[in-house]
Amino acid sequence: MRFCAFVLILLLAAAVQAAAPYPPSPVLAGIVLDWSTHQRQAVGSDNWQLTWADDDHQYGAWGDGGGFGGTNNTGRVGLGFGRIEGTWDNYRGFNVWGGLNPENPAQFNGKSWGTICVEGVLYSWVIPDEPDTGGARDHYRYIQLAASTDHAAHWTKPDWRWWRQDNLIIPTFLVNGKNNAGARDEYVYSYFIRPQDINITHAAFGLKVHQPGAVFLARVHKSSLFAGREFYEWFIGTTDGLPLWGPLSAKKPVFENPEGTGWCMSVCYNPGLGRYLLATEHTTSHAGVMSLFDAPEPWGPWTTVKYWTADDRFGQTRPGNNLDWADNVFFFSFAPKWFSEDGRTFTLVFTGGGSGKNNDSLNTVRGTFPLPVRRRAPLPGRPGSFPGNQGC
Repeated sequence: MRFCAFVLILLLAAAVQAAAPYPPSPVLAGIVLDWSTHQRQAVGSDNWQLTWADDDHQYGAWGDGGGFGGTNNTGRVGLGFGRIEGTWDNYRGFNVWGGLNPENPAQFNGKSWGTICVEGVLYSWVIPDEPDTGGARDHYRYIQLAASTDHAAHWTKPDWRWWRQDNLIIPTFLVNGKNNAGARDEYVYSYFIRPQDINITHAAFGLKVHQPGAVFLARVHKSSLFAGREFYEWFIGTTDGLPLWGPLSAKKPVFENPEGTGWCMSVCYNPGLGRYLLATEHTTSHAGVMSLFDAPEPWGPWTTVKYWTADDRFGQTRPGNNLDWADNVFFFSFAPKWFSEDGRTFTLVFTGGGSGKNNDSLNTVRGTFPLPVRRRAPLPGRPGSFPGNQGC
């Protein structure tokens, strides 16, 4: 029986490898979601990538809705920031900035899929709705950084930007636990989607998967996050497994998928497993065609945890759950506060394009990472360290 199970795992791994751009993960044997734990709040407000701040609460941005207690129309703002207090199975949301009955009014519009807390300061990558350079709605035109020293109550922006002509769109931060205390070094890392071409516009292309897919990685010392473009270094390759860093003009993809990447993504560190988790779409957008990859370092090497397809969509079966559903999920991330100590149990946060209903909301679901067959548990005191396979 053990041999048969092992052969089955090998066959399943081969199937994953055939479809996905990277081989199966040696650490995680897929992902299992407990749909009986699915909770839904803030219907009409999507996005919701979360960071874990120094005050022990989680914060994240939503788009085009009223936030907690609001609807698609009631309290609607283009960009809002919320605070989530409590445990994974008993949490409550508050509209900190914008939305219905907010603690503070929204100051500007836009969207964000990347917020991080570093030494008590929140930073968020913000893209425009209607660019101040003129023209139609365009999430691809430029990228600005915003900072808040009062836990999302007020935000300021510097006078520099990244532009679509830099071959960059819609970034996210690498989130490393509470107040970014789990960071591997003194740098803050950001991942940027490469657009399908540098002249692409929202009006002409829409929010679709960009093919062939590629992601760029930048780092900046945490003391210089707000200082300017020139302080950022870009991944330009590796030598003997170690990353090389250089100027924007020399950047090279840190992740690639011929079937494309989404127009947004999330990346976080799982401290219990010692793995970096990257989630994005492929092939088609707003259809539950998601993918999850892992790596031992922010630059890789990447392996595949789960590769959903049009024949096996995210949430296609949801035993124990009767919430309204449509195959429109385009984004998910992990709630950094709600990893178990060993990293195997987590809360997934996802959102979709339900136009004011179903997955156009904050959705949470509890899940686990199964370990590969015949693999030992991590060594005590060394998260993510595996000494090798057990013998027959």
